[in-house]
Amino acid sequence: MTDQNRVVIFDTTLRDGEQSPGATMSHAEKLEIAGMLDEMGVDIIEAGFPIASEGDFAAVSEIARMARTSVICGLARAQIPDIDRCWEAVKHARQPRIHTFIGTSPLHRAIPNLDMDQMADRIFQTVTHARNLCDNVQWSPMDATRTEHDYLCRVVEIAIKAGATTINIPDTVGYTAPRESAALIRMLLERVPGADQIIFATHCHNDLGMATANSLAAVEAGARQIECTINGLGERAGNTALEEVVMAMRVRNDILPYRTGIDTTKIMGISRRVAAVSGFPVQFNKAIVGKNAFLHESGIHQDGVLKNVETFEIMRPADIGLTENNIAMGKHSGRAALRAKLADLGHEVGDNQLKDIFVRFKALADRKKEVYDDDIIALVLDAAANTAEDHLQVKHLRVICGSDGQSADLTMIVDGEEKRAETTGDGPVDACFNAVRQIFPHEARLLLYQVHAVTEGTDAQATVSVRMEEDGRIVTGQAADTDTILASVKAYVGALNRLILRRAMTAEGSDARQISMYSH
Repeated sequence: MTDQNRVVIFDTTLRDGEQSPGATMSHAEKLEIAGMLDEMGVDIIEAGFPIASEGDFAAVSEIARMARTSVICGLARAQIPDIDRCWEAVKHARQPRIHTFIGTSPLHRAIPNLDMDQMADRIFQTVTHARNLCDNVQWSPMDATRTEHDYLCRVVEIAIKAGATTINIPDTVGYTAPRESAALIRMLLERVPGADQIIFATHCHNDLGMATANSLAAVEAGARQIECTINGLGERAGNTALEEVVMAMRVRNDILPYRTGIDTTKIMGISRRVAAVSGFPVQFNKAIVGKNAFLHESGIHQDGVLKNVETFEIMRPADIGLTENNIAMGKHSGRAALRAKLADLGHEVGDNQLKDIFVRFKALADRKKEVYDDDIIALVLDAAANTAEDHLQVKHLRVICGSDGQSADLTMIVDGEEKRAETTGDGPVDACFNAVRQIFPHEARLLLYQVHAVTEGTDAQATVSVRMEEDGRIVTGQAADTDTILASVKAYVGALNRLILRRAMTAEGSDARQISMYSH
């Protein structure tokens, strides 16, 4: 392998990923995910959009100070105040980067009402300004894949001359096919003066389900940075998934002879953690990290795997951090065993978090005959989603349901004050949600209510996901419990806690919806 085979991994879970409707993360959650990304060997962490709000600025600033090895990057529109704010946030990093962008396609040029020459001037001025602040500058022509080739070459050359060290080519709307993705990178390398002196990056959205294929095709054509997110989280249908490109290069090294610095054994742990803090569960059939990725139900498949696992598995579970160590967990298990099991499952927890999870584990073990790995993962996710610091907390719930009607008696803690409501509804869940609305009045609209059984049996834990919308703000909540109704209430209240956080974030700074519109 030569340096030409090195592919830089640029993770934008904390920026593009958080722009997924409903995926707002708290300050502490962002710091935790950034720490995990740094530890797993991500080259560049795009920590946020500092101009968006005071909360985003504070998170990027703290991540910049705490990062040990990763480059810390902030996003900025092609505006001097954005770039200055970005620099203020990232300048304390060991390795800071400013990432500035502007939409260059005909559709996007119309938004600021700039003609080609005016936009070219803006690009030169803003990239020059960024480079005067920071020697590591990335520039992106948003909607590059729908930009006229002659004009794209022109503005890429301008950005290079102005001092950009990385040029990112975004497929902003997930429109491109792999052959086109590769051809675009080759064209730029061939036609743009100075293209051999900088790194080309690829940022692909998954609207047509081709993001990973497009990213790998761009790498084969000469791109050396892939922008991606954990679990493929991102705007609309999401982005290239980090776990997919990294494992594709590892498994198919014969035709993808590239290397990264990623510790793949950390993949499953961070995948589950991002799912928990974002409120976006990973679908069962998701490549690499889905629950079914290493399961076999067909008799033919089962027989083949029992004889030789390679007959139907192209990678080992251990490669992504899944362990084959089968520690039996039950009501007699102690904290040391639980900590070991959590570590095997990819979750390193502190003493206080372990104490909370252990209490939940003991309560669960008293109610269930068998406690499975997925039960323990659900406990971790639930502990992360329902904490004592939340604005709203569920204290007590009693539900009566049957052919004679349904009612709910709910007690909650609202900012330290205990409140109670007794309500009826069209079913037990409706009655409970009515009780929450009586205690905490709001106008948020329920968009999604979904229940999944975590494991088998009538004593299985249920994981409930709730999605809500208020004034264009979309939030999600997730909770797990053997009591489906209680899990439903905790998920609903969790979504409301995120809504309160989202209100505060929007109030702190610029209109988050408007800013999101301009991000690639």
